[in-house]
Amino acid sequence: MIAQWCHKVLWMVRRNCDEQLQWRLSRHEDMAALRQARVLAEQELVSQLRKQSQQLAHELAVIKAKNNNQLAMVKTQCQQDLKDYQQYLQSLDRLKESLRNSYAHLPEAVAYTIHHHAKQLLNRMWEAEDTQQKMKYEVQLLQFMTAVHEDSQLSLQDDTRETLPKKSLAFIDTDIG
Repeated sequence: MIAQWCHKVLWMVRRNCDEQLQWRLSRHEDMAALRQARVLAEQELVSQLRKQSQQLAHELAVIKAKNNNQLAMVKTQCQQDLKDYQQYLQSLDRLKESLRNSYAHLPEAVAYTIHHHAKQLLNRMWEAEDTQQKMKYEVQLLQFMTAVHEDSQLSLQDDTRETLPKKSLAFIDTDIG
């Protein structure tokens, strides 16, 4: 009886193993195809990621090159702006000396005041963010410099009387008021 029972258990175990083996054999091709599909999908994903990585690296390099070029242009513009600003300041210093020579009878403070006002106009022009505002200050500076030049010319032409830089002072008064 035990032998029969053992035989029956062994037969059931073997039948179960045979069924599992049969099932695995019947599904072997499907499982192999799934493994192969997974490997191919992983390879495709790696390939796509590599391709996207290369595209992003290229785009990043292009953007970096553009930014470097723009930075170089901005630096060049800033250097030129600084050079222009220095030339303006030198011109204003020459103007101050010209005023001191043209109006030697007046206190130096007059020449310094006119010079200071011209510098303020220059700084307003330089610091203006808006192009229209910058142009407005540039025109004001040009008008003021013209008034100062005309005053100096009048002073040099009329050495007999001690004159004032009337146009320049009027311009300052108008600008303040």
